[in-house]
Amino acid sequence: MFLAFRKQLFTPLTIRIRNTHNEYIITNENDGTREIILNHEKTKNSLSINMMSNLIQAINANKEDTSLRAIVLSAKGNVFSAGHQNQSSQSGDYPEQTRRTFVTQIHNVANFGIFCSTPGIPLARSVPKSRAMYMLLTGQPINAKEAYESGLVTKVVPPENLDEEVTKIIDQIKLKSRSVITLGKYFFYKQINFNIFDAYKLGQEIMINNTEMDDGQEGIRSFVEKRKAKWSHK
Repeated sequence: MFLAFRKQLFTPLTIRIRNTHNEYIITNENDGTREIILNHEKTKNSLSINMMSNLIQAINANKEDTSLRAIVLSAKGNVFSAGHQNQSSQSGDYPEQTRRTFVTQIHNVANFGIFCSTPGIPLARSVPKSRAMYMLLTGQPINAKEAYESGLVTKVVPPENLDEEVTKIIDQIKLKSRSVITLGKYFFYKQINFNIFDAYKLGQEIMINNTEMDDGQEGIRSFVEKRKAKWSHK
């Protein structure tokens, strides 16, 4: 069944979010990091229209706030998300391209109740085709070691070290210029499907643009002067 969502549900919030709590999500924001926790355990955090509405609003909120550097997505309960609910409406809005970096913190199972057509799109672009087809056809969960070996996750740590490891990753990201990270994300996803010659051509253009940015200049100065950079995020 085609899944779509009413456009009016996804108007981005204009207020400044710090801490919110409702039946679908919990949002905590502190020191440049926003944590969004899926909070609808009775449906195993399935992606209903209401869940998607709340989630997209929380992601898009205050997107121009340069103090917000990263978003951590996690979930309550023993299932991270049961996938799409079998609902439909009139349009198909998704989160806007974001300047923040996402870290997904998974300590439980991600489970799906129908064939994962839309989740299969990024899956097929993230893991080898044979692994993707196996996962999509069987629906069998894979363990953390298999997910890591497939390239589906970037790091695996013991459960008791998960929060500490996420904090370390976020702290490293926050040391960087937000504007430079944004440019890097744009370049990475833009060039990924280019042939190698066009990718290098775009890479040269991006590097020139980077050095002309305020933070590009500040990075060069701080390196030469052997001091910590002071980012303006411009």
